[in-house]
Amino acid sequence: MAVEDYKGVFTFAQQVDNKLGSIAFELIGKGKELANDLGTEVTAVLLGKDVGNLADELGAYGADKVIVVDDPKLEKYRTEPYAQALTAVIKEFKPEIMLVGATAIGRDLGPTVSARVATGLTADCTGLDIGDFPIQPVAGQEQKHNQLLMTRPAFGGNTIATIACPDNRPQMATVRPGVMVKLPKDPNHKAEVINFDAKLEENDRYVEILEEVKNVAKVVDIMDAKILVSGGRGVGSPENFKILEDLAEAVGGTVSCSRAVVDNGWKPKDLQVGQTGKTVRPNVYFAIGISGAIQHVAGMEESDIIIAINKDETAPIFDVASYGIVGDLNKIVPMLTEQIKAQKAAAQ
Repeated sequence: MAVEDYKGVFTFAQQVDNKLGSIAFELIGKGKELANDLGTEVTAVLLGKDVGNLADELGAYGADKVIVVDDPKLEKYRTEPYAQALTAVIKEFKPEIMLVGATAIGRDLGPTVSARVATGLTADCTGLDIGDFPIQPVAGQEQKHNQLLMTRPAFGGNTIATIACPDNRPQMATVRPGVMVKLPKDPNHKAEVINFDAKLEENDRYVEILEEVKNVAKVVDIMDAKILVSGGRGVGSPENFKILEDLAEAVGGTVSCSRAVVDNGWKPKDLQVGQTGKTVRPNVYFAIGISGAIQHVAGMEESDIIIAINKDETAPIFDVASYGIVGDLNKIVPMLTEQIKAQKAAAQ
């Protein structure tokens, strides 16, 4: 493989029902940053049926080019036709970097495609940078420059690993939603649109979709919440989360939790914040009974305001908190809730 033949940063622009997901714009934002470091361009790859109208939106969020593969076989996500299409794009255009969102679709598509183009893939990344590999020079080993350094939690989130793919191209990664920041939308920024025929061929790996059941649960995604009231092991019990729910209702927020809470079976995985959960960026983040282990902090440290309540004054959470209250959460949280309710009532 002649790695020097591969140029550019490509991102998979995931769409469902002809609507682009936020991860598509987040990848372009990060892709633009990587492309600037490499002196190249960022190209979004858009697969689907009748999706050409979405190219302008990708351009508005920073894509320099959009490769559109428009085919009836791509109307609904199925592994085989999508893998064929993205593989064909990679083989034809030879990107140096290929980024895919670590969504349900991306976690299926990314590894399938990486195997077909004979390259590695780092899954569920929380950080991407351009740098040297090995990071520190090693005697007798060539240090290669301008490599994609892919950071992800390892060993159950107990450590952070930085991985590179110096000898194969493209360098592929799936990226956790909510980690990267999308660029401000600029309707005047237009992308060059390239229509590409991937020459899809049906085979025995094509599946037939017999029924599609949409999730109609009205559960707020914590990644979209502006205010999060998050509880940890220190809350004490699943029943005691009621005082957090009361606070969340008073401030117009959503309840979330740490990994320890999920491991204990107190709350579902969808509400978990942290390296092995979701990365959030709310305006206000209440960390209640949360010690502040690095795995949790990595998922919420970009919050605008962090308010920590913990009885242990040495808890690491206070190192990242904007405001800290040392004391018994069972007394403090209900008092805080009542004060907020009183202030709201007085203002009406």
